[in-house]
Amino acid sequence: MSSERTIEREADAQAESAQPVTSGAESVVRALENANVETVFGVQGGAIMPVYDALYDSAISHVTMAHEQGAAHAADAYGHVTGTPGICMATSGPGATNLVTGIADAGMDSDPVLALTGQVPTEFVGSDAFQETDTTGVTRPITKENYFATDPDDVGDTVGEAFAMAERGRQGPTLVDLPKDVTNADTDREPGPARLPDTYRPATEADPADVDAAARAFADAERPVILAGGGVIKAEASDRIRDLAIENDVPVVTTMPGIGAFPEDHDLSLSWAGMHGTGYANLALTMSDCIFAVGTRFDDRLTGGVESFAPDAEIIHVDIDPAEISKNIQADHGLVGDASAVVRQFADALPRAPNTEEWVATCWTWKNDYPLDYDIDEDGPVKPQFVVEAVDAATDDDTLVTTGVGQHQMWAAQYWTFTEPRTWVSSHGLGTMGYGVPAAIGARYAADDDQSVVCFDGDGSFLMTCQELTVAARENLDITVFVLNNEFIGMVRQWQDGFFDGRRMASEYDWIPQFDVLAEAFGATGFRIDDYDEVEDTIEAALAADGPSVVDVHIDPEEDVFPMVPSGGDNGLFALRGDHL
Repeated sequence: MSSERTIEREADAQAESAQPVTSGAESVVRALENANVETVFGVQGGAIMPVYDALYDSAISHVTMAHEQGAAHAADAYGHVTGTPGICMATSGPGATNLVTGIADAGMDSDPVLALTGQVPTEFVGSDAFQETDTTGVTRPITKENYFATDPDDVGDTVGEAFAMAERGRQGPTLVDLPKDVTNADTDREPGPARLPDTYRPATEADPADVDAAARAFADAERPVILAGGGVIKAEASDRIRDLAIENDVPVVTTMPGIGAFPEDHDLSLSWAGMHGTGYANLALTMSDCIFAVGTRFDDRLTGGVESFAPDAEIIHVDIDPAEISKNIQADHGLVGDASAVVRQFADALPRAPNTEEWVATCWTWKNDYPLDYDIDEDGPVKPQFVVEAVDAATDDDTLVTTGVGQHQMWAAQYWTFTEPRTWVSSHGLGTMGYGVPAAIGARYAADDDQSVVCFDGDGSFLMTCQELTVAARENLDITVFVLNNEFIGMVRQWQDGFFDGRRMASEYDWIPQFDVLAEAFGATGFRIDDYDEVEDTIEAALAADGPSVVDVHIDPEEDVFPMVPSGGDNGLFALRGDHL
């Protein structure tokens, strides 16, 4: 039976056992129930109140967040970990606009999110009524699709369609704006299952002739590389990429959103490439003569300068969105379709495995010559890389790792060994500071009971959304936050030192809270690390603490993130220290 038929049957069964729909708001909630939604993240308010009232009698769990931005980030992380849309709700005006950063973040990273926003009654729209904002107008550029509800008889089906649009094809955020008169109005119409509009038909398999041509080019290559992007994870194609690489003995590089798509402890893994990727991953892409790139946008943080990116490589680009093919990097072979289906097609079409013995040996030489490394002075300040490695060693392979954005994000990506997809949860395209803590909350609700959830944050990033700790404390959520505290907005400080003659303007904190004490005030358990001999025991205690815990880790304030490719630079000419820039 097809998954769509299964969804329809489940929806029919739920409809038969549920109380009849009597209002637009109840139709909205019924649509969520039909889509098997279990958890919603949101903040109450006047215009969305009818929908919240309808939730009162639903089995759907609602998590009240401290701020609407936190609700959007939690929904984003939930959607990334589960692969099904995370749901966030907010009222009109400031409630809706506070969701915007999280919606934009989900859009840049193609994460499935459905936002439901309250709106003033239809007759007041356009009159600058209290808490009115043109929510669909504001969010149109950052959503995959958005809707303005006008009819209580249709509103449930509209929500179902928005859910399906967020989930299928190229995933992304959708939004339904819900005027209060529509949700308050009477209706007895039961919404159907979540269903795509008839006009939306995303490609599944690529053109066979195009696949055959690409496969021949790959088989003839002497220096082939598989480049696995975030789309590999979205399409559940990680196993197919693994099989393709191992059966043909081809090195694998991931993008930063693609971390976890291929196990980093495998001999063929070159880890991730780009501005702060490994030197050997960047060298492999630069020197390759054929790149099989799956589910990547080829954004500037990956490519560096477009002119210098993989200058000798024949590019095979697989993406479900035809708009991505040759958008940034010219593709020699564009294969439009679902990543899992196209990788299967490609593997079946390969006439033979490429001869890679010499090439793999060269990549191993680069791994030995340019390892990720750092110096330790046991009497000096704690190195952040050491902390990341210590937490990794203390947790299981399926631990979910969330981060904010900045130096701490790069250290977590570099020094944690990811072996499974959907365990790396971060903000990539938008680069949203403050993502880490609310994302950890969303990830906790998405995770299995026996999975650990760890957040690495920076002091600057943590200060933007630390209020969400109140949610973790109230709900007794088992998350552990490590604040890598250097009393700087560290990445800004690093750029100022490297490119602005060390003029540290507005990047240094003259005073900063004691985050362990602050955590206790929010209802979490607080810890502090100042020295190496405190690291192991403190990590163990924090992970074992009941409910949320925060570890204020005072790290070397002058530590920088390397390797580094300057913006627009040549990936093959990465810097290993500051005087290389």
